[in-house]
Amino acid sequence: MFTTSFGLEDQVLTHVIARGGFGDRVSFVTLDTGRLFPEVYDLWAQTEERYGVSIRAHLPRAEDVERLVQDQGINGFRTSPEARKACCAVRKLVPLDQALKGAAGWITGLRADQSQARADTSCMQEDAERGLVKISPLYDWSRERALDFAHLQDVPLNPLHERGFVSIGCAPCTRAIAPGEPERAGRWWWEQDAAKECGLHVGGDGRLVRVRAAEATP
Repeated sequence: MFTTSFGLEDQVLTHVIARGGFGDRVSFVTLDTGRLFPEVYDLWAQTEERYGVSIRAHLPRAEDVERLVQDQGINGFRTSPEARKACCAVRKLVPLDQALKGAAGWITGLRADQSQARADTSCMQEDAERGLVKISPLYDWSRERALDFAHLQDVPLNPLHERGFVSIGCAPCTRAIAPGEPERAGRWWWEQDAAKECGLHVGGDGRLVRVRAAEATP
């Protein structure tokens, strides 16, 4: 199963999977948090049309969102890191767990140089908590390499990238970065923790604690 958020790396992998003839063997999934940029939805439709794939959406449970908004307000995630992580749990983590149920493998667009928290990313890791293998084919790629590939292959990309939105998440939680800022500086920028993550790929301390390097197979 391949989970895409329609960022640069995920678009590169979509191209490789679909054009490489693996589209009928890999399930395409995305997490629709309900607070994505309009450009993401447009790219979603464009990607399905370009590659002839169906990208299944997993949404948060309505009752969980209702309770979250009642408890913290519509933008209450900005009040504290705990409130923000609670929002990420409802809108991302629970839907992800549902999406990955029954999957034998999980393909992601993680790169090791995206942030310090992701520095330990390798090509194949075992997600012991979910009982599957996590595969990150672009783990040793740079952003420049991914961008060059996308331009060479005419891969459809989010126009927000051209406006400085390097790492794109939910609209209220993403801003453009200034020249020289780290790649993920635009995510939850009001928080001071340098290892900011939503929890999809790391544990509560910001490290990749859920997974360990998978043993190489002959």
